[in-house]
Amino acid sequence: MFWPPAVILLVALVASIVDFDDFLAFASRINDWILLRLGPLIGVAAFGAVLLIGAIFISPLGGVRIGGADAKPILRRWHWFAITLCTTIATGILFWGTAEPIYHLNAPPDFAHAEPRTGAASEFALSTLYMHWAITPYCLYAVPSLAFALSYHNLKSAYSLSGPLGLSMGPLAKGTGAAIIDAAALFALVAGVAASLGAGVMTLVGGVVDRTPLSDGPLIRLIVTALIVATYVVSSVSGLQRGIKVLSDINIRIFFALVLFVFIAGPTLHIIRLAFSSAGEYGAEFVPRSIGLIVGGDGEWKRDWTTFYFANWLAWAPITALFLGRIAVGYTVREFIIFTMALPALFGMTWMAIFGGAAIDADLHGGALTAALDEEGPEAVAYALFNVLPLSGVVIAAFLFTTFISFVTAMDSNTHSIASVCLDWRTQPEEPRGAGLPIKIFWGVLIGAVAFVMTATNGVDGVRMLSNLGGAPGLLIIAGCAAALVRLAMMGPSRLE
Repeated sequence: MFWPPAVILLVALVASIVDFDDFLAFASRINDWILLRLGPLIGVAAFGAVLLIGAIFISPLGGVRIGGADAKPILRRWHWFAITLCTTIATGILFWGTAEPIYHLNAPPDFAHAEPRTGAASEFALSTLYMHWAITPYCLYAVPSLAFALSYHNLKSAYSLSGPLGLSMGPLAKGTGAAIIDAAALFALVAGVAASLGAGVMTLVGGVVDRTPLSDGPLIRLIVTALIVATYVVSSVSGLQRGIKVLSDINIRIFFALVLFVFIAGPTLHIIRLAFSSAGEYGAEFVPRSIGLIVGGDGEWKRDWTTFYFANWLAWAPITALFLGRIAVGYTVREFIIFTMALPALFGMTWMAIFGGAAIDADLHGGALTAALDEEGPEAVAYALFNVLPLSGVVIAAFLFTTFISFVTAMDSNTHSIASVCLDWRTQPEEPRGAGLPIKIFWGVLIGAVAFVMTATNGVDGVRMLSNLGGAPGLLIIAGCAAALVRLAMMGPSRLE
């Protein structure tokens, strides 16, 4: 289970070094095939996850305690929420929270029925951020996480995705089948994490270029990538109850401080008005747009945006599910859905409403963000926003710090799962100090190398490609976990407690 995804990724790296143009053409063909053939299925998985989690919440399964009736939590609710949010959100909201709405403001698709840079385009832009960063993606996380939590803690299955998938696939999820499942999940995670790392590197480099005489280029991206990977490896040694809990607590407090600052220092009334009007549009269009991802026109726009995002969530979800399921012991299924789906989704909407709303207003009054996007790329947009707000130097420093820590936190939280999949210490309740360190270093360096090659040569298109490549195996795993969750619901609470 360790070597197949590692060999595939190492071969890809060597091929990219030997002949990057041919490698990129080959990877692009695979990417195009995934988008064309699997795009509608990704839409089915996304909307199906929302319906399934909603049904589980109101079902008798919602009252089942993860780990059994006498199970005790290992984390307090605040730390549970902080770790969950920082694990799942990575650097995405920092990179796309200001850049994405400017894309949609200037070029809304035909189905939006909005002229560029109008009030209708503004509402479409922000409601699209809600679509991409709120309920649907967190339901994609919740499905495999909940299926794993119940199979691992309540049914005493292995610390592996073969546990929940055994409920839906039977003997196929054992032995060689289990190894194939774990290998596919590892490949999906590495591609998804590399995409997020690429976005984080671009964000950090954008800030460094904005505040120093340095210019963007492969060397500075390599240095930033190496710093992130080194910090993640050091942090991962200390384990869940030390490193990740401390980092998550710091990170989430900076998140809240940044949100509060932009809300107060920015166009507060405009943010409030646009947030609520866009939320109304999001609610009204949620079902049509979810179904429209499966059928309908504007295929290229949907592939470039919605499918890209959902593919990235699908890539992260399988391995992240092992971590999120593990730390949920002692809480009920309903509490799990609230803390793993509802509260992170609410935070995502709040962040996007404030940062996206402020970005839209700033750009409509001067076009500074569009200019930054056109001249320097999406990584420069957040800093263009901060430069029109007071205390820009302090805010940019905090933003750079939290961007750096965000990815370290997200990757740190997955190290136990990665090492558990690769090594034979799955059944231990707490990761031994230093356990699997060579494995963590190997995967950390490999992820960094993949991210560097794709972003240094292909920019944001490389990020999109990595997301789609990781989403393909993730899609199959999520489908199996959804079937397992249905079977768990049919078992009834008595068999699980």
